[in-house]
Amino acid sequence: MIENKHRRPIIIGVTGGSGSGKTTVSKAIYNQLSGQSLLILQQDSYYNDQSDMTMAQRRQVNYDHPLAFDTDLMIKQIKQLINYEPIEKPVYDYEQSTRSQRTIHQEPRDVIIVEGVLILDDQRMRDLMDIKVFVDTDDDIRIIRRIQRDIKERGRTLDWVIEQYLATVKPMYHQFVEPTKRYADIIVPEGGENEVAIDLLTTKVRSIL
Repeated sequence: MIENKHRRPIIIGVTGGSGSGKTTVSKAIYNQLSGQSLLILQQDSYYNDQSDMTMAQRRQVNYDHPLAFDTDLMIKQIKQLINYEPIEKPVYDYEQSTRSQRTIHQEPRDVIIVEGVLILDDQRMRDLMDIKVFVDTDDDIRIIRRIQRDIKERGRTLDWVIEQYLATVKPMYHQFVEPTKRYADIIVPEGGENEVAIDLLTTKVRSIL
């Protein structure tokens, strides 16, 4: 730990639309760097605490808008990790649509993969990143993946997923997510299926380490 304080962790930002495969890419990088000191920090953990709202109000929130996230807290905790300080990472309860009362203790690591749909939207966040990756996947594939995930993992109905996609997910993607592509150092087509791009990324990180 004393040695670690003399250098800065590598911060890799991985973004893309909902269902683009950014989580798959993040996990692929993580797995290829197995044996190194690393962690994945997901933006979804930093949805706002909505415990003061009714369930009906929570259902009306636009979860694909930048204001849905506690970005200040996320930036604060990334800076703590950069300084090799542990954090208490928040946990989001998707069934209750609010932040859980429990947290996860996270020790700092030498490589931090920051993953989420809007991690490149805020310049303060971008400025913390050494490598910025945009996972670019066709809209049809993304909606299919989102339907499968939200029904199986988050207890949503098909009608709810489709309604939310058309009302907020798709328009917010074009308004806020897709424009951040211009900030990316690397654009990865085909998501986790693009082994060449993942190999290049991990080779670069190894060279820095």
